[in-house]
Parts: sequence; C-alpha cells; structure tokens
Amino acid sequence: MRHLLAIDDLERSDVEELMELTDSFLEVSGREIAKVPALRGRTVVSLFYEDSTRTRISFETAAKRLSADTMTFGVSGSSAAKGESLRDTVRTIEAMGIDAVVVRHASAGAPQRVAGWIDAGVVNAGDGRHEHPTQALLDCYTLRRRLGPSLEGLRVAIVGDVANSRVARSDVKALRLLGAQITLVAPPTLLPSSLRGWPAEVAHDLDSVLSDVDVVILLRLQRERQSEALFPSLREYSLRYGMTADRARRLGPDALVMHPGPMNRGVEIDAEVADGARSTITEQVGNGVAVRMAVLYRMLASGGTDV
Repeated sequence: MRHLLAIDDLERSDVEELMELTDSFLEVSGREIAKVPALRGRTVVSLFYEDSTRTRISFETAAKRLSADTMTFGVSGSSAAKGESLRDTVRTIEAMGIDAVVVRHASAGAPQRVAGWIDAGVVNAGDGRHEHPTQALLDCYTLRRRLGPSLEGLRVAIVGDVANSRVARSDVKALRLLGAQITLVAPPTLLPSSLRGWPAEVAHDLDSVLSDVDVVILLRLQRERQSEALFPSLREYSLRYGMTADRARRLGPDALVMHPGPMNRGVEIDAEVADGARSTITEQVGNGVAVRMAVLYRMLASGGTDV
C-alpha cells in the first residue's frame, strides 16, 4: 500500500487486514510503554492546511508509537502563508528526506496531486468535501469491536450534513465494502445534488428510521462550508435531525450512536446521549490512533518487524 487517498483504493480484503493489524496496535497502545520500533528511521510529516485537533494529533501519536520521526507543518507562519504553492511546499519538504506525508487540505483532490509530485507515501487526512478514509476505517473498527467481526447486514443511518461531509462519503464506501446497509437521513438541502454512485438509500425523516437501524452516525453541521441558509435555524435542525434523549430511547436496545467529532452538543446530539452507554464517541478517538498506526505500518514497514 503505497498511498491511502480514498476508500476506493482498498479491497474488502485490505480493510479486513487493516482491522486485524489494528487489533495488534490497540494492544500496543495499552502497554506501559506504548511504543514499538516498527518505523524506526522513517520520517512522517503532518501537512495540514486546515485546522484539526483529533486527526492531526492522532496521526502524530501513531507515528511516534511506531518510533518514526515526525515533523508538523502548519500554514500559519509558513511560506504557504506568503503565497508559496502547494507543489513547491511539498517538494521542499521532500528534499529534507521524508517517507510519508499526511495531508489535510480544503481542496478536494489535493492529496492525489501531492502523490503525483513526490515519491513519499501520502495519506489523505481529509480533502474538502471529498473523503476522509482513515476516519471511515476507525468507524468500521469501532463497530467491529462493539458488535463482532462481521458487519454483514448491519443497518446504518448516516444523519445530517451529508452534502458537505467527507466522512459520510468514506463511511458509505467502507461500510458497504464490509456488507452494511446504509440510509442517508437529511433534508434535501443537505444532500448532494446527485447521489449517483452512492450505494445508499435516502430518507428525510429521522423518526421514521429509528426503530429499523443498528447504528446512527451523526454528522457535524459544516457551517463553514455552507454559502447559504440551508435550514430555518439550528433549533429547527435539532428538532428534526438531532439525536435527542427521547430519540435515543426509541432506538433498539443494542443500537449504537457515533459521531466523528467535533460535536455541536445540543444541535446534532444531546449531551445525555453523547455521554451515554450507546455512544462510541470516545472509543472512536482512541481507536483512531491504532487504526492510523496500522495504515502507516502497511505503507512504510519493510516487513518482518514484530509489533
């Protein structure tokens, strides 16, 4: 696996292998000294053109636990803020001697362009409204940990701002690859203009699907990507599409609630639900480190290293 740019880069066998490898790295993360020498001598760069907390720290922690050297690049205070192009920036970083670049960018397709410009491996950490493949992998892994190794036939509702969500695109592809059934739940204004290529059903009424799903994945309202008013108010949105405590009580007894974060508490999800027994939100963050360790290991390890 030279790059991870989109879920389409993976076959089902690749995803399952990454899930099994993640099991090993989750065990490593639980050790007193949570570190293995698998990527000693390798250098991983975080190249983030958008703000991030969870994803950036998760990748950096993953690289360090694999004993890789890390470098962090932020736009503020860099040559990029002075007008340097993305291509010149990544070529400059490559000249320092690196093995992998983790890229987050506001423009869809930016990681693919970077992969064409340099010889180092590239991981897409979120590009515009396009994809966020490692978030999808950690969501799948979290479900496997809670529900068992097979997601075949699992009924999943993805709720909210689907049109602007790179997580939704990657989750749909990854979950379908593992056999889950997906329903997108949103007002028409928060759905893509075309759903061609989306292997999912569509519903506009959250209450109508609550009793029929095993998992609800709530999406953050991407207000920074919305150029016009797409719903009357936050209160109206929460009333129709928020995971309130009352809605959570109407889910099946074993149904789970997920959110990729950051959350708008009281909008997409009530605090009682976010902190309740159904919620996997904290687990998702913890599992993200182990999943990203697995991805970096698959990309960079020369083989034969014990974990």
